[in-house]
Amino acid sequence: MKSDFIGMYFSVDDFLLTFAIMAGVMLLLFLLLIVNMAKTKKLRKRYEAFMTGDNEKSLEDTLVKRIQQIEDLVVSERENKENIEKILETLQCSFQKSGMVKYDAFDEMGGKLSFSLALLDQKNDGFIINAMHSREGCYTYIKEIVDGNSIIVLAEEEKNALDIAMGNIAKQ
Repeated sequence: MKSDFIGMYFSVDDFLLTFAIMAGVMLLLFLLLIVNMAKTKKLRKRYEAFMTGDNEKSLEDTLVKRIQQIEDLVVSERENKENIEKILETLQCSFQKSGMVKYDAFDEMGGKLSFSLALLDQKNDGFIINAMHSREGCYTYIKEIVDGNSIIVLAEEEKNALDIAMGNIAKQ
């Protein structure tokens, strides 16, 4: 038996075949929907477990805390860099090299109570202190050193102290 409406375009067999195909596709889509819902439920459980930390702290709170710590570390690192640069600039002018020679200034004195002390910065600028000890007293002299040289003539002990400070000879 054919319906007039269906009979115009389709036969009943064509209609049943189309209906069966559509029912099969819908059943397949329904199965995919159930699988998708199961996976979504499983994913939601994992998400909730992930977002809930120890002592009822959320992961979001932990992440916000860690991001703040990282920002604090970046600021601290920048300050440390500036401080290190200032220290390096200051070290350029500080005495970094030294050399000392002890000696007997006079033959009648023993014990090497006299000394020459050279103090230099990185550019070999500084001074030499020469202290000569005698029975009458102690006499101290200072000589300026610029670029490893002195305008005033240096005594042998002063030259040795300067050479030790500049690393030209080993410390005694």
